[in-house]
Amino acid sequence: MIFKVLYQELPDEVPVRERTNSIYVEADSEREVRKKLSDRNYNIEYIQKLDEAHLKYEKDTGKLELEKI
Repeated sequence: MIFKVLYQELPDEVPVRERTNSIYVEADSEREVRKKLSDRNYNIEYIQKLDEAHLKYEKDTGKLELEKI
């Protein structure tokens, strides 16, 4: 499964749309995503499991680049 993770770079930063970043992570569950990213000290705002339609959209727009963890 591929998850889209919305996050802030700084752990104490308040989520603001203009400074929200996203990465794509392959994992079996949301818990595994959090475990994989735990050493990065991100302020994770939201983790979304991508369904086939959303995954196709992200690929078509060229935004999908899997994070190597």
